[in-house]
Amino acid sequence: MNTLADRIAQIIRADGPMTIASYMQHCLLDPSDGYYSTREPFGASGDFVTAPDISQMFGELLGLAIAQAWLDRGAPAPFNLVELGPGRGTLMADALRATAGVRGFREAARVHLIEASPRLRAIQADTLPASVKHHESLGSLPDAPTFVIANEFFDALPIRQYVRDGKGWRERVVGLVDDALRFGLTDVMVQPDLTARLDDTKDGDLIEISAAATNIARDLGEHLAKNGGVAFIIDYGDWRSLGDTLQAVKAHQSAPILKAPGTSDLTANVDFETLAQAAKPLAASRLTPQGVFLERLGITTRARALASSLDGTALDQHIAAHRRLTHADEMGTLFKVMALYQKDSPLPPGVTA
Repeated sequence: MNTLADRIAQIIRADGPMTIASYMQHCLLDPSDGYYSTREPFGASGDFVTAPDISQMFGELLGLAIAQAWLDRGAPAPFNLVELGPGRGTLMADALRATAGVRGFREAARVHLIEASPRLRAIQADTLPASVKHHESLGSLPDAPTFVIANEFFDALPIRQYVRDGKGWRERVVGLVDDALRFGLTDVMVQPDLTARLDDTKDGDLIEISAAATNIARDLGEHLAKNGGVAFIIDYGDWRSLGDTLQAVKAHQSAPILKAPGTSDLTANVDFETLAQAAKPLAASRLTPQGVFLERLGITTRARALASSLDGTALDQHIAAHRRLTHADEMGTLFKVMALYQKDSPLPPGVTA
């Protein structure tokens, strides 16, 4: 049987150990056996649950935050309403429903989805209006004021890992030992792009970088600097990368990273500082815990309004969903929010400068 693991092993035999970024790319996006090409990962029956799956309130509040940012910028028409990695389209559907009462918003919005998976594109097409347009990248967006949501998008982009060794770095790679996939380290190399990290690391420290994330943030910065708008980035991570955060998830449990490639989701924490630097000359808000962000947007008021028509199990589930999105012991602190915006424009809702 020619499995994805077999094909990855063949590449390693021919070319030598592969970077973790290459391994992730094969595992997640291989056309025939990649994770996002073959699986339904979202929800209780999948491998992981995202905030839009937990409660409609998440997408509703993000939609209203976008609408307020749009109003604060003079309600331009038309404008691009963009989501990066929209999954099943649940968040965008909730956002569009919540903003139906904002005068002129829906009429002016041109919805664009950045999605690489043909299978997920088909699901999104069933969930959202027929006028929605799909794109491979930000580069094909039309020139217009642009308002962007990126929820749990950057964590799925391929990373490379480097371990500090003196004044140089060893890259962590995937190779073969007795025909089995194994992690290893390269020889020490000087990495000019990592020179600044010599100041805040010591021998043995591991850092993660994502060229894909940097490039997308740069494209986002250039587009918003030219056309105006706002981007909300919501993900797990911190201001600066330090430590091994690569993980595999299957059936809501941690899974071995190198076992059965293509059958588990692979993610890593987001380095928000790198995104903010790449998106210059845009301003970046302070990192805001998701729970604080949602409370500022009024999630408790919305939760009470929805609760008024619920009882029994439905009410219990609703209360649990509110807690999961906002509580410090759940997603409230683990997930962070950063907004990108033009320096001379109003601060987007829910964040601080």
